[in-house]
Amino acid sequence: MSESLDTSTAMGRFVMDIIQRIAQLESEQIGERVYIGMEQKAKTNGGILGFNIPYGYDYIEGRLIVNNIEAENVKKIFEMYLEGLSMKKISDELNLKNIPTKMNKTWGTQTISSILKNPLYCGYLHWEEYLNPSPHDPIIDKIIFNDVQRIIQKKNIKTNHSSKVFIIED
Repeated sequence: MSESLDTSTAMGRFVMDIIQRIAQLESEQIGERVYIGMEQKAKTNGGILGFNIPYGYDYIEGRLIVNNIEAENVKKIFEMYLEGLSMKKISDELNLKNIPTKMNKTWGTQTISSILKNPLYCGYLHWEEYLNPSPHDPIIDKIIFNDVQRIIQKKNIKTNHSSKVFIIED
């Protein structure tokens, strides 16, 4: 790369194109190797695989630790959903009470949906199709989590919507 290329000629453009394609190949191979490594870690129950710190937890010294204030809100989100409130109504309720998200933003239905569908809250980590028990303290009981998943499944069937839900087997 210390050589200068004359990109005004056909040969110069050709050489530059080859150099760029080699760089792209290396970049894609790195991505593939990272993915394979993450998949192997998930297969062997290797723990946390790169995510934003979830609402309800803090990340301290490589571990997920329950954030008690946020955890109470997580419990309330699950309770409200089981009481029949929609994800939209739950987000409206949290916003009305000026309860901020983890990133100090307002709540939306997608954020509520992510919380309700995340098995992390009952003690499991997932990556792609892999679901593994985790040593972190759960915020939600498995029974409550599964009840919410079944409601979401029923609504998905009624609306012909496909959305991944996890039912936690004992």
